[in-house]
Amino acid sequence: MDLLINGKHVDVGDALRAHVEEMLNGAVSKYFDRPLDGIVTFSREGVNFPVDISVHAARGVLMQGSATAANAYAAFDGTLVKIAKRLRRHKRRLRDRHKGDHAEEAVAAPEPEFAPGDEDYEQPVAGKPAVIAEPPTDITTLAVSEAVMRVELADATALMFSNRAHGVLNVIYRRPDGNIGWIDPGGEPAAGD
Repeated sequence: MDLLINGKHVDVGDALRAHVEEMLNGAVSKYFDRPLDGIVTFSREGVNFPVDISVHAARGVLMQGSATAANAYAAFDGTLVKIAKRLRRHKRRLRDRHKGDHAEEAVAAPEPEFAPGDEDYEQPVAGKPAVIAEPPTDITTLAVSEAVMRVELADATALMFSNRAHGVLNVIYRRPDGNIGWIDPGGEPAAGD
């Protein structure tokens, strides 16, 4: 697996780099034979070390996670636990799926970062939220269970997809209570409607 380990305002030493390579390669290769690549970013915020991990475990399978701790090793290990849990759930769902088709695996695109000076950035007006342009995204045809799996894998807040059952656009989103919401305007009306 191609692994990029970098630090923002943090010097990533050889010992930490070796720890990251060994642990991340071990965790990902446990579930995927040939993982593609990964990015681990260490940063510093006061006395804490936030760590972000993004791993392409297979074509179209993106795992993302982050954690913060008082030292870089603990922050990385906490993030790795989240990634390993998502990998394990993903493999279990793939194994337990009763369908014979193996749809293309993908996840929601990460949110872009815009800064002042970018053409898509608009200066916020006092009292009004800024409107941020999102990059173009492909809308894939998925079953609802596949869409839920992709939202969880990417730790995304929402995913729009074309419902495989009837071809209408649907949205899966993470509710504030932690559950998953599903908007299906083309579904069958509920009983009593």
